[in-house]
Amino acid sequence: MSRRSRSTSGRVPLVLLLPALLGLAFLIVPLIGLLAKAPWSTLPGQLFSAEVWQALRLSLVCATAATAVCLLLGVPLAWLLARGGLPGRSVIRAFVTVPLVLPPVVGGVALLLVLGRRGLIGQHLDAWFGISLPFTTAGVVVAEAFVAMPFLVISVEGALRAADPRYEEAAATLGAGRWTTFRRVTLPSIAPGIVAGTVLCWARALGEFGATITFAGNFPGRTTTMPLAVYLALETDPDVAVVLSLVLLLVSVVVLASLRERWIGGLR
Repeated sequence: MSRRSRSTSGRVPLVLLLPALLGLAFLIVPLIGLLAKAPWSTLPGQLFSAEVWQALRLSLVCATAATAVCLLLGVPLAWLLARGGLPGRSVIRAFVTVPLVLPPVVGGVALLLVLGRRGLIGQHLDAWFGISLPFTTAGVVVAEAFVAMPFLVISVEGALRAADPRYEEAAATLGAGRWTTFRRVTLPSIAPGIVAGTVLCWARALGEFGATITFAGNFPGRTTTMPLAVYLALETDPDVAVVLSLVLLLVSVVVLASLRERWIGGLR
């Protein structure tokens, strides 16, 4: 490629540059405003307060548990969508991705109607096993897993579709069973997609609000995660709300920065 063609291809048309800069500013300026309004003088004392650490610990524990649930259920579901050959896969995929566009509050209501003490399944869990999920820490995990699992499923399904099936066929011809092939061949080949989906799933679970407050309520130390704590503090102590928001912002940036190009490649 000549020097002239390289310089021409590197130019950005003005008609695209201006909207792009406006879009960038639209996304970055609110974050700058959050940093500008942060109570830096009292930040250390508020950052190490019991309220902040209690909400942060609960958020980390619940998001990690929800991600584990998503891995346990989502990877097989992704394999079913990518390799299962079932009829109506497009309809199944639509239901799997519904939580991506469904308002989280609606998801929380749906969980209540199914898993509540008088729900379709919840009434039997309560009567037979004495298990009640709403307004408990376990309910937080369920709500977060519900809204976060599509991120994992989509990532892993994309990785499965992009993987070369000839390696699996070769393993089968060598006498490997289906489970051995999946464990020794398929999983290593789609590891980048699984890692990327896991990180995105965890980050989505960490920031979940609507389904959590609807299904699990807001009880400090039991169901009050960081987003819920931000909502409460905004009404009583805005400085604490800003501090909590900064913590969530920092965690989000670290999580997204950890998605290096080799892992993001699993999403393509």
